[in-house]
Amino acid sequence: MTTPCTGVILAGGQASRYGGRPKGLERVHGERVIDRVAHVLREATDSLLLIANDPGASDWLPGVRVAADVRPGVGSLGGIHAALVHAKTPVIVVAWDMPFVPAALLSELRALGGDADVAAPESGSSRRGLEPLCAYYSQACVAPIERSIDADDRRVIGFFDQVRVARLAADDVRRYGDPERLFMNVNSPDELALAEQYASTADRHDHRN
Repeated sequence: MTTPCTGVILAGGQASRYGGRPKGLERVHGERVIDRVAHVLREATDSLLLIANDPGASDWLPGVRVAADVRPGVGSLGGIHAALVHAKTPVIVVAWDMPFVPAALLSELRALGGDADVAAPESGSSRRGLEPLCAYYSQACVAPIERSIDADDRRVIGFFDQVRVARLAADDVRRYGDPERLFMNVNSPDELALAEQYASTADRHDHRN
């Protein structure tokens, strides 16, 4: 029997480049980014969880459980930690500003995680060489993450040397498209305009297949 897996939308950051507006609520090709992320996570996982500290978060996705950071103030690492603590299952996390992650890629990460504690796609567009905010994490990661937080190491991959990490090879990632587009973050109005350009020139549902 397949182990249950929770799809987690990580709604982090202050969206300062949008004048304080929540960036995941911006629209790409007429659809909010958060809805695009929720759609692909629903296809690849068994339930959804939104990790957000914004007091208005409960209104963003009606019917989806919302939880806040357990260890606040430590950035994305705290979001992954909260995802695992609240879900109590393995999780696939996707940052809420990534509009083009395909469901099939997430399903492959879930399968890869069957024999690992972390499964993450390789990406030359990330300074880390991996995309830790589009990745699978098992419950075995909770204690190592807490050790990192206690040591004031906020690097998202700082605990990776303490767990079993499976990498989805770059060549396999490229089967789903250009990594620069797949893992694009919509962090600014300029990036939102570029995302709109990507979406308008691509198959409307390409990111869902």
